[in-house]
Amino acid sequence: MMKEDQIVAAIRSCTVEVFSTMLSLEMEAGVPRNELNPPGPSDGIVALIGLAGAWIGTGSLACDVPMALRMASSMLEMECTEIDDDVLDAISEIANMIFGNFKTIAETHLGPLGLSIPTVVYGMRFSARTAGKEKWVVLPFLRGDDIVELKICLTPNRGLPHMHKH
Repeated sequence: MMKEDQIVAAIRSCTVEVFSTMLSLEMEAGVPRNELNPPGPSDGIVALIGLAGAWIGTGSLACDVPMALRMASSMLEMECTEIDDDVLDAISEIANMIFGNFKTIAETHLGPLGLSIPTVVYGMRFSARTAGKEKWVVLPFLRGDDIVELKICLTPNRGLPHMHKH
């Protein structure tokens, strides 16, 4: 079991570390909150990554286009001015690093976990929904007017045969 404050602390440390070491961007963690069924309607970019094992879930990184371009420019060490394959790949890799680091921490509480390949969605006024009524932990990160939201939903994997009591 991983308590919500442990999830928040792990996401916070993993995100701050990736942003400072890989992107040279200092981000300040905002106030965490809970939501049902995010990621919701959005403009910009959302990277989604799945977690699987005795616990299952989804992590997401969401931001607007200007912030995605800043993040990609920092990571790629070149000026990115429009969303292209390089920018989408950079956002995918940033999400992969954050949630990969989170997975390592979470495994000490939840046992072995697998991580999916990130899926990146880009557009205007799109919606992404997760089936079910699970609670999401949402942690915004701020840098001036820029916001990057990290969201995670974890729940016990009820589909594993060894998890059922006979």
